[in-house]
Amino acid sequence: MFIISLTYTAPIDVLDGHLADHRAWLDQGIADGWLLLAGRREPRTGGILLARGERDEIAAKAATDPFVVNGAASFDLIEFLPARAASVNLDTLLP
Repeated sequence: MFIISLTYTAPIDVLDGHLADHRAWLDQGIADGWLLLAGRREPRTGGILLARGERDEIAAKAATDPFVVNGAASFDLIEFLPARAASVNLDTLLP
């Protein structure tokens, strides 16, 4: 499992210009099953994504994020091995 940690490298107004494409990319990743969770950092300096798959595959997918493609963000890929999980309905975590 992976955390994709996005760091914004452009001003917010530039990011906002790519936001619709970024959100469509997120929606597609969720629909495809490799992306499990996504949200922005607070304060708004980047985002955190939770993904599953093979390292090379996830790195390649992260590189296609419109924020990354357009030079508005960079990403770090952090692998972790889940050992514990709470039993939660994700709807209770979302605002």
